[in-house]
Amino acid sequence: MPTIQQSNLDFLIELSDNNNREWFNDHKKTYEVEREKVIDFADHLLHKVKTHDNIETPSGKKSLYRIYRDVRFSKDKTPYKTIWSGSFTRATKLLRGGYYFHIEAGNSFIAGGFWGPNSADLKRMRYQIAEYEDEFRAIITDKNFKKHFGELKGEQLKTAPKGIDKAHPAIDLLRFKQFLVVRNFSDEEVLSSNFADKINESFEAMRPLFDFMSEALTTNENGEPIV
Repeated sequence: MPTIQQSNLDFLIELSDNNNREWFNDHKKTYEVEREKVIDFADHLLHKVKTHDNIETPSGKKSLYRIYRDVRFSKDKTPYKTIWSGSFTRATKLLRGGYYFHIEAGNSFIAGGFWGPNSADLKRMRYQIAEYEDEFRAIITDKNFKKHFGELKGEQLKTAPKGIDKAHPAIDLLRFKQFLVVRNFSDEEVLSSNFADKINESFEAMRPLFDFMSEALTTNENGEPIV
C-alpha cells in the first residue's frame, strides 16, 4: 500500500538546505525516485476519493504541482519548492470546491474550499448564506466538521460587505471573502500506514460545505440552473 516515506521528507529537508540549481541537478535522480513514491501515494489517495465524489483529475501524476517555482515576480529567488503538493478537481461545472494536499516536514496539511471567488460568485455565496443561515451554521458547527477542521477559515472583511447591514444576524459569516477548511498533520501521522485514510475522511467531511456552495454558484435565486 503506497505511503509517504521518510525519504520523501528527507529529500525536502536537504533541498531546503541546498535550494540551488547545481545541487538539484546533482540530485535529479533522487528527486525522480522520491517523486514516483509521491505519485503512487497520490494515485492511492485519488482512488479513495473517487469512491465518494466525482473527480475530474485523471491520475495522481496529473494532480501533483511542479517543484519549480515561478520567481519572475517574487523577491524570493530560490528556484524550487520544498514541498510535495497537489490537488483534485471535482468534475463538471455543477460540482464546485477542490481538494488540496501539502506534504512538508513539520508542516503538512490538507485543505479545501473556495480560495479566491470572483465578485459575482462571492455575491452568490453571501446571498445563499444570508438566505439559509441556519443550514450553513449547521454545516460548520457539525460535530464531524469540527472534529476534522475546527472552524471555518479564510480572509474576512473588517466591516460589513457593501449593501449588507452590519446588524445582519449572519454578519459574522457574511464578512468572509474566502471559505476554507484546513487540517494539519504531524510528521508521525504523515508517515503512518493509514495517512491516506485520514486524508480521505477529511476530504469526505468537506462535502456538505462544497454542496452548499455548489448550489449557490450553479442556481439563481429561484433555484433554477444557471450553468
